[in-house]
Amino acid sequence: MRSAWLLTLVLLSAANVAMAHDGPDPLARWRFDSESIVTESDQSVGLRARRGPDGTVIGKHQILGKKYDETLYFPGGENGVLVAENHNDAKKYLPTEHMTVSMVVSIDQPQQWGGLIGVVQDNGSDEAGWVVGYNESTFTFALRGAEGTGRLTYLAGKTKYEKGKLYHVVATYDGKLMQLFVNGKLDAESKEQTGPIFYPEKTPFVLGAFCDSNEINGHKGRVREIVLYDLAAKPTWVEHDFEHNANLTSLPAEQVQEPLAFIMKPYLQFGTQTTMTVMWRTNRPGAATLYYGETDECPQKIEVADAKEIHEIRIEGLEPETQYFYRTETHLKPGDEPLASEVATFQTAVKRETPFAFAVISDTQGNPKVSGTVGDFAWAQRPNFMLHAGDLVSTGKNDSHWTQHFFPSMNPLMRHVPTFPVLGNHEQDAKYYYDYFSLPAPEYYYQFRFGNSDFFMIDSNRNVDPESEQFKWLEKALSESDATWKFVCHHHPPYSSDENDYGNLWKTNKSTRGDLDARQLVPLYEKYNVDIVWNGHIHSYERTWPVRENKAVVEGAPVYMIVGGGGGNLETPGPVRPFFMNTVRRGHHYVMVRINGTKLEFQAYDIENRLFDEMVISKKTAGED
Repeated sequence: MRSAWLLTLVLLSAANVAMAHDGPDPLARWRFDSESIVTESDQSVGLRARRGPDGTVIGKHQILGKKYDETLYFPGGENGVLVAENHNDAKKYLPTEHMTVSMVVSIDQPQQWGGLIGVVQDNGSDEAGWVVGYNESTFTFALRGAEGTGRLTYLAGKTKYEKGKLYHVVATYDGKLMQLFVNGKLDAESKEQTGPIFYPEKTPFVLGAFCDSNEINGHKGRVREIVLYDLAAKPTWVEHDFEHNANLTSLPAEQVQEPLAFIMKPYLQFGTQTTMTVMWRTNRPGAATLYYGETDECPQKIEVADAKEIHEIRIEGLEPETQYFYRTETHLKPGDEPLASEVATFQTAVKRETPFAFAVISDTQGNPKVSGTVGDFAWAQRPNFMLHAGDLVSTGKNDSHWTQHFFPSMNPLMRHVPTFPVLGNHEQDAKYYYDYFSLPAPEYYYQFRFGNSDFFMIDSNRNVDPESEQFKWLEKALSESDATWKFVCHHHPPYSSDENDYGNLWKTNKSTRGDLDARQLVPLYEKYNVDIVWNGHIHSYERTWPVRENKAVVEGAPVYMIVGGGGGNLETPGPVRPFFMNTVRRGHHYVMVRINGTKLEFQAYDIENRLFDEMVISKKTAGED
């Protein structure tokens, strides 16, 4: 017994001889089994540590396996185990100079920022702490040393994990060297970081999730055990530790089959006078049926036999400006109880002479509480559709930002009215945008007609110079439009009074006062009598005077509106008033536009649903002076 104890101590010893330890005890050890999962007196669920701090289980979970081989299954989403909301409250259990994390886990759902244990902050230039997790294909280990690069170093292994299979994963740091081991073998290493671990001022300490101050990406898969040491393990110790778990890692892959459920509830896309598209996503592939009709019995149906997770069904042959009802069913196999949605409604697009209204929202990114609030307020005003000026999510390549932030918060609105979006910079041109929206090809730019108005949707992240594909398409489309009203929507604003996005106006009077790339489109707007240009990007509200040839005019020129208050962190205007500014306001908001023939009414509402700006434009009819 003594020899085994000494072997463990020697194998765990760090390269730094001064690093002493009076035994091989870990700082913390958590087993994810029925003995450790307990229901507290307040009905919360706790994870009792075998050593170190207990935690609180967040979200859904399930104990799998037989005794001695039990694991805890997390279904993804906003789940995990919260050890401490503020890591400083568990400081004595955290490594400071050297560390080792050992775990046995499986991954059922790859994701860009997967986490298994971490005390991390990763928000742009604010990077600190450490996290062991995974990306779309391999395990990862990120850490910042106090004497390193000033940023996190992300190690990505070379072993491709198989979904549903258990792996033994170890991450170590000795003050000079980061190493990542998978199933006892070295998988990646880096000497980029040095010195003690550099922790953030305040961040959560979490198991089973990638979590920092502004996001949580819950793990989908099994966790058997996580052990944390304040010593850097040697490769021989890692190999020895793996041998104790080799029987588990040799088991065949086994993905947990959850009951059929919605990941994204049904929502509407690209409605016209005679068509409407319904989309939804389920956690497992299934056949789909869409029921619809002019009563809530939904007597007509469209069936799609192909088993899919992302469902897209287009209804054709509808009547203009008519109310319809719809519901969906998804089946794993014939005869199974289907996953059924609630009955919802939609209205087809109106005829040219009929009044209509629409909501405009932008920059909902990463704040479902605010985006849900403004979406609910907008739905209460019964718009015909929603226009979204980009930055729907914080990170377009992170699926959870779509499935946990944007779509759930906006569903009360989007299940009743179609959404017409453009790409923002935060979408990162990600595949998820194209998967989750059904738009005319090529999708990053397109046009639609509603009532007596034409809408031209542009991707200002791509080239928009006079020789670009988008510029040439837009000029042709504008020149051919016979609409009473012409609107353009793209993310980046040609005109903005923001304090620092286009030059720091608190340190210099030099600023481009808007995005110069997007400003290349302005001559088209002036030439073809565009009425309003909708933008986001700046997280505030701004409405310009009509602008022509870089001067404010009274009428007869495009008005530029920044409506970036859908959820993102708020921004502030600069200290002086540029020539184009009419109204500017810092605060979350949404806007409503109402059109009746040659009259347009516009209102902007704050997060309390209070009116704070309005405008009326009346066009002269033929024969008027």
